[in-house]
Amino acid sequence: MLKQLFPIQQELPLQGVYLALNLHQQAQQGDVFIYANYIVSLDGRIALFDEVMGEYAVPKSIANGRDWRLYQELAGQADVMLTSARYFRQLAEDKAQDLLPVGSGEKYADIKAWREKQGLKAQPDVMVLSNSLNIPLKALAKVQDRQVIVLTSSQDKSKIETLENAGAQVISVMSSAIETSRDPSTSLRVTGGFVRQSLIDLKYRSAYLIAGPQVHSTLMADSCVDELFLTTHFTLLGGTKVSGLVDVDLPQAQSMKLLSAYLDTQDNQMFQRFSYVG
Repeated sequence: MLKQLFPIQQELPLQGVYLALNLHQQAQQGDVFIYANYIVSLDGRIALFDEVMGEYAVPKSIANGRDWRLYQELAGQADVMLTSARYFRQLAEDKAQDLLPVGSGEKYADIKAWREKQGLKAQPDVMVLSNSLNIPLKALAKVQDRQVIVLTSSQDKSKIETLENAGAQVISVMSSAIETSRDPSTSLRVTGGFVRQSLIDLKYRSAYLIAGPQVHSTLMADSCVDELFLTTHFTLLGGTKVSGLVDVDLPQAQSMKLLSAYLDTQDNQMFQRFSYVG
């Protein structure tokens, strides 16, 4: 059971607490609802540098099955999941935390059934933000059961053609600039506004951001994230090679409004839901 602390006090079962939010129905007509999710230690770390893996990873000391259940419930409400090429490189090397959900097995059968009842695809599509287009085809082969869209500022025709031949849809900032009569000679990059507009153009209604702080910051810079689901694990991790929720300078402080808070005494953590205040 969870103890809901805000906005009202009550006890609720863990299973279904996020699935009841119907995030796939929150977008206004002609818009998309974008939400992010992270698990963080009490001292603000979402990842530590793993010397064996040679990259940043969620520490095993805070990762847990109850948080993962709610991660899956958030995925269950998404039309599309937003991630980075880094995830696909991890997936190709069998270093990824898991294959992009919704997860398989009896534990998540209710989420799959819920998606079917809501008229959603069996699995959310995938949108990848990548300037390098360094996306292994081996990883793409593992998600052939869904549409993969790549947003990029790269003009490497060879890489674009390779990805398209593998079944991915590549949308270039440069081609977008030409179509909208912007000056293509100016420096272009994948911005939060470009991501949001691309989602709208593709008729997506709900998008689940599961990428790291760089992608999170990119969308925040253009006020393109609607809500944040944050699991705070009551553990101090320390360390010097760490990653936080936001690892770049922000143009200004970002205010957040608490929408709900649940205390999970079983796994020593709190589940919080925030909206981004403009």
